[in-house]
Amino acid sequence: MPDVLPFYKLIILYMLSRVDFTLTKIQVSSFMMEKEYTNNFLSLQQAINELIDAGLLEGQYIRNHTHLKITEKGRETLDFFVGRIDHTIRADIDSYLKENGLKLRNEVSILADYVKSSTGEYEAHLVAKDRSVKLVDITLSVPMEETAISICDNWQEKNQEIYRYLVGQLF
Repeated sequence: MPDVLPFYKLIILYMLSRVDFTLTKIQVSSFMMEKEYTNNFLSLQQAINELIDAGLLEGQYIRNHTHLKITEKGRETLDFFVGRIDHTIRADIDSYLKENGLKLRNEVSILADYVKSSTGEYEAHLVAKDRSVKLVDITLSVPMEETAISICDNWQEKNQEIYRYLVGQLF
């Protein structure tokens, strides 16, 4: 088992170095499973967690998903070891990202989460991004957790419509 972890880590670092947005653990895992680079989900999660612990990746937990981003230290490490990744694997990653990049970007560009504030209210925080630029960043305070959950769920479905409405009303 320890022999596969460095292999997983290099693939993960390479994959994250090829995008200018975050990828979730699920997106990375889906690629690895789909391409049959692994069938061991737990080892893959261990590799991701070790990369985060080593400071090679940053992980941000947002409402049931961990968003991953390569750090400068991760890029430097990858530069040193990139030759150990077979060129066909790099080509698979590049091809996958070219074919699925827009879908992957859209999945991580719409963020919604909520927290209980010190006042006892729930704050639903809604963000729509394009690359690293926030197009919309809204925080709504509501009295009930169920309402905050509903707002977050609806943001995922209706963000474009809401953005168009706001732009239409404000410009």
